[in-house]
Amino acid sequence: MQLSFVGFAWRNVWRRRLRTALTLCGIGMGIGAFVALVGFSRSFEHAWLQMYESAGTDLAVVQKTFLNTSVDQSVGTTLRQIPQIAIAAPMIFNMMAVTPEVNTLVYGWRANTFEFSALNILQGRRFRDGQQEAMLGELLAGSLNKKVGDTIDLQGSSFTVVGIYRSNSALESGAIILPLDEMQNLSGMTGKVSAFHLQLKPAPPGISPEQWRQQAENAVEKQFPGLRAIPAAERAANNQLVVLAHAAAWGTSLIALLVAALGIANTMAMSVFERTKEIGVLRAMGWSRLRVMLLILMEAAALGAAGGATGMLLGWAALHVLATLPQTASIVSTALPFMTFLDGLLMAVLVGVLAGSVPAWRGARLSPVEALRHE
Repeated sequence: MQLSFVGFAWRNVWRRRLRTALTLCGIGMGIGAFVALVGFSRSFEHAWLQMYESAGTDLAVVQKTFLNTSVDQSVGTTLRQIPQIAIAAPMIFNMMAVTPEVNTLVYGWRANTFEFSALNILQGRRFRDGQQEAMLGELLAGSLNKKVGDTIDLQGSSFTVVGIYRSNSALESGAIILPLDEMQNLSGMTGKVSAFHLQLKPAPPGISPEQWRQQAENAVEKQFPGLRAIPAAERAANNQLVVLAHAAAWGTSLIALLVAALGIANTMAMSVFERTKEIGVLRAMGWSRLRVMLLILMEAAALGAAGGATGMLLGWAALHVLATLPQTASIVSTALPFMTFLDGLLMAVLVGVLAGSVPAWRGARLSPVEALRHE
């Protein structure tokens, strides 16, 4: 039976089925880690965006730094005088240990902030400014077995739980909200806040909402050269926790892909060594070095593509598992963008080609005479 060039490469891939299967498992684990971790980090980013959108936050004012530090609270007075801005709400957020095993986000808000509009208070009431009172998201309250009237210790201070709330965002449902001034004391940020969340006035006739928002951004940055006014979507993508989540996802995925690449390189090197005489026959029949190299690279690319398809199924399954766990169910989305799958497949093929390049080069350099003499 005559085989096409592609069919010949595919037959060679499956000549050593056990070795090929083990290599596919390695590639699949690497691509699966990529799909699951990157998918999780993107779901984490979406949860932040959902939090801002549900509260009606149009802009966030932060420092012009990669990981924003703090903004002087007195800035709020001037922000509220800008014509486009209706409300400028100061806030703080930080990660704190609730128990030795549990760390959670803790927000500092004022009792009258517009961000409460996105919350549904299930039990109790709002906290009062200046009081050591706390509100717990229902997910955190359930995991800690806390109810209204109990106390919770943070950074050596005791707070009375005065309310249990529900939010559309898991980042709030699994968090604690404290009075802003109490959060400033805990964080050592007296007179400072993490950001100001802004709601804009309705755009006047003749000005589009986009132009109105751009005017507000320009006015803030002109008034305060060291600050930035950024849209909610950009804030969700670039806050320090999301940036770190993306970095951790990509870093872990690249390590897994490196291990997969080593597996492909080993498989292709062994394949070239075992087929030395066969390559000599092909060269004696008139195959050029380039054609031999393309054959081996195609085999490596086929390994990468098959492993990538396997990995995407594994990553999708891992996300479904995370979506069933109480701790991550409200954050993880199993609906991944098509580009995530395409990126994973292209990355698998690229890893295969790169890993097979050295064995392909060595195979192409074999002399037909020496190859035919190989035992």
